[in-house]
Amino acid sequence: MAKMTMVQALNLAFKQTMAKDPRVIVMGEDVGLDGGVFRVTDGLIQEFGEDRVLDTPLAEAGIVGMAVGMAAYGLRPVCEMQFSGFSYQAFHQVENHAARLRLRSQGRFHVPMVLRAPYGGGVRALEHHSESREVFWAHIPGLKMVIPSGPRVARALLVSAIQDPDPVIFYEPKALYRAFREDVPDEEEVFPIGKSQIVREGTDLTMISYGAMMRPTLEAAEALKEKKGVQAEVIDLLTLSPLDDALFTASVKKTGRAMVVHEAPMSYGPGAEIISRLVEKSFYYLEAPIERVTGADITIPLFSRESSYLPNAARIIRKAEKLLSAP
Repeated sequence: MAKMTMVQALNLAFKQTMAKDPRVIVMGEDVGLDGGVFRVTDGLIQEFGEDRVLDTPLAEAGIVGMAVGMAAYGLRPVCEMQFSGFSYQAFHQVENHAARLRLRSQGRFHVPMVLRAPYGGGVRALEHHSESREVFWAHIPGLKMVIPSGPRVARALLVSAIQDPDPVIFYEPKALYRAFREDVPDEEEVFPIGKSQIVREGTDLTMISYGAMMRPTLEAAEALKEKKGVQAEVIDLLTLSPLDDALFTASVKKTGRAMVVHEAPMSYGPGAEIISRLVEKSFYYLEAPIERVTGADITIPLFSRESSYLPNAARIIRKAEKLLSAP
C-alpha cells in the first residue's frame, strides 16, 4: 500500500484496468504523448500503445460521438474532456445518444463509456476552466454522475465506472488532484456507484457534501468539535445520480439538523434535490430549517476573486452555528 495523490491513484486505476481488459480504450486531447493536461494518463501510451491510447483532434463532440459508437459495439472507451467547461460542446452526443441508446434499442445496445472531466475552482484557472455544473449531467436520465473526494475512492470509483454497463460522467475535482495523499491498496479495489458513505460520525448535526468541498466541510466539523463540542456527522455523496438518499435521510433522523455544502451555484443546484428528499423522508425529525452553503448564482469569478466565491470552513461554521442555535 502506497501513499498517492488523486492523479497517481487515477493513473493506477487505468493501468490495472487496461492490463486486465483489452476492451478499455483511453481517448482525448493530449492524453497520449503528453499524458493529459494534469498527467492523469501519463505513461499509458508507452505501456499500452497508440491503438488503445488515442490522441484526438480538438473536437469534443467528435470524441464523445466516437466513444458512443465504440461502446455500442463492444469496447469500453474512457474519453477525457480537458476541463469540464469544454464538455458542453459534446452535450448533444451525451444527451441524445449515450444516455438514450439502451432505451432506444430496447436493450440491444448498451453504452459502457466514461466521460472524465476535471471540474471546479480553486486552482486560479481561466474562464471555462472552473465551472461546477454537475447538475447538468445528474439531471439526465440514463447517465450516472460520479464525483470522488480523495485518492483512494477516486481509484475505486473509476474502476467501477469503467466496468459499468451504462454511461458514467466522472467529474474529478482538480483542486484535489495533488492536494494530499492517501493510502491506496496495491490490489484493485472498487466502490459501488450509487452509494454514499459516512466519513465522520456524529449526533448533533448532519453535513452533506462531495468532491472538493469535503475538505472544508471536514475542517469545519473538526473546528466545531474543538470549539463547541459539537459532534457533526459528515456524509460524502460520491455519486449524484443515482443519489443514495437512504444514508443522509437516516442520518438526519438521528441528528435532527442538516446542511448541504457544494460549490455549484445555489439555485436549482444539487442541494435543492438533497433538501427535497430530506423534506420528503425526514421532515418530522427536523428540529430546524435545513441550511445551504454554496457558490453564488453567478459565473465563477476569475482567480483574483475566486476565493470569495468558493465555500470555505469559516462560512460552513457560521451556517452550522446558526443551525445549532435555532430553537
